[in-house]
Amino acid sequence: MQQQIQFVTAPDGVSLAVATMGSGPPLVIVPGWISHLELDWTWPQSHDLFERLARNHLLVRYDKRGSGLSDRGVSDFALDAQVSDLDAIINALGLRGVALLGYSQGGPISIAYAVQHPDNVSHLILYGTYHGGENLEARRLVDAFVGLIRADWGGYGATTVLEVFIPGAPPQARQVFADYQRQAANAEDAALTLLSSLEYDVTPLLPQVTTPTLVLHRRGDRACPFEQGREIAARIRGARFVPLEGDIHVISLGDTESLIAAIEDFLGSDEGPRARSPVREGLQTVLFTDLEASTAVTQRLGDAKAQEILHTHNRIVRDALRFHGGSEIKHTGDGIMASFPSASRAVACAIGTQRAIAAHNEEHPENPLRVRIGLNAGEPVAEDEDLFGTAVQAAARICERAQPAQILVSDVVRQLAAGKGFVFTDRGRIALKGFSERARLHEVAW
Repeated sequence: MQQQIQFVTAPDGVSLAVATMGSGPPLVIVPGWISHLELDWTWPQSHDLFERLARNHLLVRYDKRGSGLSDRGVSDFALDAQVSDLDAIINALGLRGVALLGYSQGGPISIAYAVQHPDNVSHLILYGTYHGGENLEARRLVDAFVGLIRADWGGYGATTVLEVFIPGAPPQARQVFADYQRQAANAEDAALTLLSSLEYDVTPLLPQVTTPTLVLHRRGDRACPFEQGREIAARIRGARFVPLEGDIHVISLGDTESLIAAIEDFLGSDEGPRARSPVREGLQTVLFTDLEASTAVTQRLGDAKAQEILHTHNRIVRDALRFHGGSEIKHTGDGIMASFPSASRAVACAIGTQRAIAAHNEEHPENPLRVRIGLNAGEPVAEDEDLFGTAVQAAARICERAQPAQILVSDVVRQLAAGKGFVFTDRGRIALKGFSERARLHEVAW
């Protein structure tokens, strides 16, 4: 696989180098401090990362202004200029529904673009980045770096930065890193890029992000503290946070397997409006979830906070459906209806959902989720991408009879899932609204 390099002109006339490779849905890497499209391509670790990301995507990489093959000696490194550059590249390539991978300083740029152009961003991936660069500790550290960069670019400056980006790197790596620095940017562009990054504060934008978001951060990262990544994930509604082990800031070094696996899983998943699986007839297990007292929650917390709680419920349930092979049939307003070809998968999904909700509540005790789940098995009628009939109605009524944090199933589900290791407790025969005969229900221990 080969990369193709072309040039795009930014609105202020700066020439930007852009590399593309692969085919499929577009994935744009928004780079960190400095980069060099050709040099990065010659590093085996970077080359491997790019090729793996390009297997199922049109991978787009670029050198930011003042770096690599793009124009040097520019004066404007502000966030607005960087976002404008990214927009120019996306428009010039005619990209639609892009996934953005913002790395280090590329994170704030990606966040700002996703807020400004929500309809053109399908996924937002943030690695080793930050949301607020202006603080006293960072200012002192960057000022020291800038002094070394301007005094001895590619010398002591390289050694110091290397220890932050790649702690414990062997001595021979220092010369390689110094050579890379000298070729990727001149001292003044490197210094100004670093200084400008302190002004990137996208904290107020985080609650405005509506794009499905994945946040990846290595626990020991010295360049961008782990806490910044955790805070980003906490402030973006429904964001998925994946902590990574290690202390290497450079995206292509260290344990890249976990990083690539998380990215591929996220890009292959459906965090937003789901793509419907074809509904089918025959024996199925139907699952309903219901978020307790959603109207009361809205009155107590307000529309925005209540909607945030509902989004969290949706994310947890959809993650469990993907893992256990369930198909979402529809959103009911306060919950989700799903179907499974196997009763044991449906029960396992219900258990996984309640456990994930319990874990969420431990971390967010101020606004806990309280969800009831009901299951029934039968042969529903499939029509217009929906399921109807007695089996579905009974599942909905069973869900209504469940208590918050409880899983209730019909006796047929218990029989179908017998011998699979689940623990059922007989709750007796219970009247279901609209049904003349009482149904024997069982509670599932989780």
